[in-house]
Amino acid sequence: MPISPSPHSSVTERDPFAPESAGRRPRVTIARGATPWFVPTLATAALTTALSRRNGKWALAAVPACALSAGMLWFFRDPEREIGAGRVISPADGVVQSIDAWPDGRTRVAIFMSPLNVHVNRAPLPGTVTSVEHIAGGFVPAFNKDSDRNERVVWHFETELGDIEMVQIAGAVARRIVPYVPAGTKVEQGERIGLIRFGSRVDTYLPAGVEVGVTVGQKTTAGVTRLDRD
Repeated sequence: MPISPSPHSSVTERDPFAPESAGRRPRVTIARGATPWFVPTLATAALTTALSRRNGKWALAAVPACALSAGMLWFFRDPEREIGAGRVISPADGVVQSIDAWPDGRTRVAIFMSPLNVHVNRAPLPGTVTSVEHIAGGFVPAFNKDSDRNERVVWHFETELGDIEMVQIAGAVARRIVPYVPAGTKVEQGERIGLIRFGSRVDTYLPAGVEVGVTVGQKTTAGVTRLDRD
């Protein structure tokens, strides 16, 4: 089932801790697609904080609400990045979980995203999005071998290397994948294309003949780490 792009969030999406131009204060910003989680939490924190000024008992609710709001801001941060060099770059922050040879000659590089990683995913190559398909499934932990059957979104890009497949896989905590662009969109390498709320896994299939440039256990940075090698 094709997926429509997520509407733009009313909150500017950029790094909440990055300074702006000289003389301006940094803005608090979060990733697109995070507002359904962040806004209610922030509203609860603001309300309980206001009530605690009238009655100290409300501090019991205000303190955890403020802590949760700060956590949400951190979880949904969306930093600017200087895009790395390479034919194929990592679409996700995380750790290389597995590297598997596929029967058709491709190589799958699976990257595990923890809840502490940036959750915004980026295009591994420049090209055109040819399809964005949602596939229903379960929600077992992303490090489980059965996570291949989880809720997922399958992307295909037409690139200079041919068709490139990328799969966003939900995990035990992540319950929503939010694509940012629809099929037919031309994207630049490292461009933001979607969000997995609270982490999980992203698989990239390198075409036959393309050598893997990362190793299992290696940390990756979306838009920066090169997945292939010359």
